[in-house]
Amino acid sequence: MPTPRLVAFDLDDTLAPSKTAIQPAIGELLLELADRVEVAIISGGQLGQFRSQVIDRLPDAAAERLSHFHLLPACGTQYYRVGIEGVAEVYLHPLTDDQKSRALAVVEAEARRLGLWETRTWGDILEDRGSQITFSALGQQAPVAAKSAWDPTGEKKDALRSAAAALLPDLEVRSGGSTSVDITDRGIDKAYGMTRLAEQTGIPLGDMLFVGDRLDEQGNDYPVLAMGVECHAVNGWEDTVAYLEVLVPTLPMRTVAVAR
Repeated sequence: MPTPRLVAFDLDDTLAPSKTAIQPAIGELLLELADRVEVAIISGGQLGQFRSQVIDRLPDAAAERLSHFHLLPACGTQYYRVGIEGVAEVYLHPLTDDQKSRALAVVEAEARRLGLWETRTWGDILEDRGSQITFSALGQQAPVAAKSAWDPTGEKKDALRSAAAALLPDLEVRSGGSTSVDITDRGIDKAYGMTRLAEQTGIPLGDMLFVGDRLDEQGNDYPVLAMGVECHAVNGWEDTVAYLEVLVPTLPMRTVAVAR
């Protein structure tokens, strides 16, 4: 592909293990990347995760460097920029109260029916993220080891996703992280988020590069690949470090600020 003008990343298991902070090496590389291109993070997670896992963990950086970061929680149904005064909302497209109440009721009922409503959990199982309802089988703060062991084949998540989707035909129900199912308005996935990112930045999708760990057909990163965006698959944050250590030196330092 031509030299990308924007590099977008999945968050969990791409920049950091699920719900954990980035390592210093990732932070340094993201800032070096921002000296050259726009940097976006798009995930099903909520804004608080973007802050605690990435933004608050970046090494001390001038506002100019941070101004090149784009944050798209809940698969791009929310969009934020990082400025001198912190993180600022650009837009947020919330679900209606009716959509939220139906999604919460259905995913809980189906999880209980399928025997997937766990009693030992870490934090909330159900979360209203405004534009997305998220079911996390072991709770939002479950340790990585417990999450990895809960559903290594993905069969549990797929069963719950299918059951809930059948009862919520007007909403999008999809597998999220290792133990989660996300519910948004119909037609919302990471391809939606990337499209909105192109609209907001004026950077064509053909000039973007996406890095993610779930680019397989069942993965939540696959819609980005399917829409034709250039993608690079990784297997964990260590793989992302290795890739960026090769990619970043090939990109020229920016000489003219990108219009926003």
